[in-house]
Amino acid sequence: MEIFLQLLVSGFAVGGVYALIALGFVLIYKATSIINFATGEFMMIGGFIFYTLTISVGLPPVFAFLGVIVTAAFLGFLIERMILRHMLGQPTISVVMVTIGLSSILLGIAEIIWGAEFKSFPAIFPRDPVIIGDIVLRSNIFYGFVISAFAVVIFALLFKYAKVGIAMRATAADQVASFSMGINVKSMFTLSWALGAIAASMGGIIIANIGGVHPTLGHIGLKIFPVVILGGLDSILGAVLGGFIVGIVENLAGGYLDPYFHGGVKEVAPFVVLVLILLFKPYGLFGKKEIERL
Repeated sequence: MEIFLQLLVSGFAVGGVYALIALGFVLIYKATSIINFATGEFMMIGGFIFYTLTISVGLPPVFAFLGVIVTAAFLGFLIERMILRHMLGQPTISVVMVTIGLSSILLGIAEIIWGAEFKSFPAIFPRDPVIIGDIVLRSNIFYGFVISAFAVVIFALLFKYAKVGIAMRATAADQVASFSMGINVKSMFTLSWALGAIAASMGGIIIANIGGVHPTLGHIGLKIFPVVILGGLDSILGAVLGGFIVGIVENLAGGYLDPYFHGGVKEVAPFVVLVLILLFKPYGLFGKKEIERL
């Protein structure tokens, strides 16, 4: 029972980080209906920028964290204005292919600037493990979960109560009606890309602090995709719940099944759960059912 609780709580904490990264998908999709397959690379770039600001520049972690937020927002703004803005009105598959190409470009840029080897982060959290009853959590996982939970709450409140968040929700619901009501739809697109890049980069810092940063860190974005689909592509609550489900399932599969199958089950388990849930909920747990009338 103690092992089960240990795996459960650890999976819950990791799932919180997954939820934050999943917001990188959701925030962009909610306003633009675009699935950004470069979200993993945004996450990786955020990790590298934090590494550079702390190791090369020598900034304290707090200021480096703020530097990553500003840089990520600018990157999202730049990509939307220079690339995605020209894809408005184009077929969805064309836009998706552009984001896939963008992920390869960001990967190549990272290898050129930082090289292909692993880079370890400095200790940005206290090293002592966090003990909750009989459960022992690594400090970087615990504090990473705390930061992720705080960030998710801020994004959720922004979308629900802030004027700009309401404008983004209106844009996602009906772009033509939003434009007629005086909302600058193009600005909402730009803002959604900036916020999506910030969310992914914050998650990248936390993930990189656990296992180091390297150009292929962005491949974790493929692991996050089941989180997004499980929750429903445009649901913040769904991203959070999907993150917890994937994190817990992944941890339990790794703890109980990997020893019998010599590894690999942990990586496959989230996709198995994804398929099973989609059999009964094709639009995800909180996704909106879309009906097209011809």
